[in-house]
Amino acid sequence: MSGHSQTAVCVLGAGLIGGSVLRAAAAAGYDVWGYNRSEAGAEAARADDFDVTSAIEPVLRRAAETDALIVVGVPMPALDTILSDVKSFAPDCALTDVVSVKAPVAAAVRRHELGGRYVGGHPMAGTSESGWAASTPDLFQRAAWAVSVDPGTHAGAWERVARLALDCGSVVVPVLSEEHDRAVARISHLPHVFAEALAIQGGGGGPLALGLAAGSFRDGTRVAATAPDLVRAICDPNSAALLEVLEDALRVLEGARDTLRSGGTIGQLADAGHDARVDFDDNERWAITEIRPGDQDWLARLADAGRRGGVIESLD
Repeated sequence: MSGHSQTAVCVLGAGLIGGSVLRAAAAAGYDVWGYNRSEAGAEAARADDFDVTSAIEPVLRRAAETDALIVVGVPMPALDTILSDVKSFAPDCALTDVVSVKAPVAAAVRRHELGGRYVGGHPMAGTSESGWAASTPDLFQRAAWAVSVDPGTHAGAWERVARLALDCGSVVVPVLSEEHDRAVARISHLPHVFAEALAIQGGGGGPLALGLAAGSFRDGTRVAATAPDLVRAICDPNSAALLEVLEDALRVLEGARDTLRSGGTIGQLADAGHDARVDFDDNERWAITEIRPGDQDWLARLADAGRRGGVIESLD
């Protein structure tokens, strides 16, 4: 195991994503421990031999003593409380998060005066399950892990966050927070809205419709199985970007409705949707190899590379 893999990592929130970071980081050789608000969740993690407690102060004091990288894995509604604790007990540690929006988290971090060594993060991985029991060390294998390259980002902290993502099995996508939030509104948050709407329509057909439902209904409604509180915590903080893309999508649907109403065919929508899905299937990542944290204009250059589909597969 390479030397950088022995870095201390402190995870705050041991749910699906935070718990999976704990497991993956431990498997990669990191010295890792964590906090979970619910004692039942902390107890479940301890039963699996992970050092997780529901007492935040000692967890953060240990992080301060060891210069740990702190990973915030709580939902947006709990963020301010957690950041207040970080400010009190470990204000000088490098700090990242795995929350599904980036600009609102960055704003909260600045409010708590923790921006100096903060680097936003968002692993694009998950299931409709939640809690420690759903966590797994291989959740992030070949996943895209967005790592913010906002102006002023500290090169050393950025490299630690990127290395953690790589060591957890991901590829790193460098991205500006605002651009991240607009992108995930399209490919993550809007699908949640559509899944809920599809599930409601299926249910409206009663037992006959549900009895006939098969693969397309199951796949289209998969994320509607996510706990409603979690969906709210994911989508509501990104409401402006979600509203914009929802309006785009409604225009597409209204166009299809108007065509059908006038006796036309769904074919134009089907053609455009098929082409867009082929674009997704054919999309290929390319490796960013020439830009290093701390190089001249490294943040802007990484942002541009990420915008063009580039990913970081190694920092060595």
